[in-house]
Amino acid sequence: MDLKDQLKNLFPEHIVEEESANKKNDFWWQTEPLICKYEKRKGKPITIIEGFNGSSNDFKILAKEIKTLLSVGGSFKDDAIIIQGDYRDKIMKLLQEKGFKVKRVGG
Repeated sequence: MDLKDQLKNLFPEHIVEEESANKKNDFWWQTEPLICKYEKRKGKPITIIEGFNGSSNDFKILAKEIKTLLSVGGSFKDDAIIIQGDYRDKIMKLLQEKGFKVKRVGG
């Protein structure tokens, strides 16, 4: 007997919500749009994503997902995701599919 069965025996009237395959709702809902901006540091282009209201752990998960999807390097520091290269269009499309409001800044 696993944990779910034990809980079902303890609370028979509880309705269990099935885990959805869509991870769209896994993140904190934003009230303000995320800022997606372009800069050059030491002559190299970077994309910076700022303005996330939720926990930093969720933002780190989002950073890893973006880096994996685009197959690029990057980092997470000072509550900002820094992606190597100019990928604003792809990042904005990904974030909008996840339900975030995104604002493009710079260039």
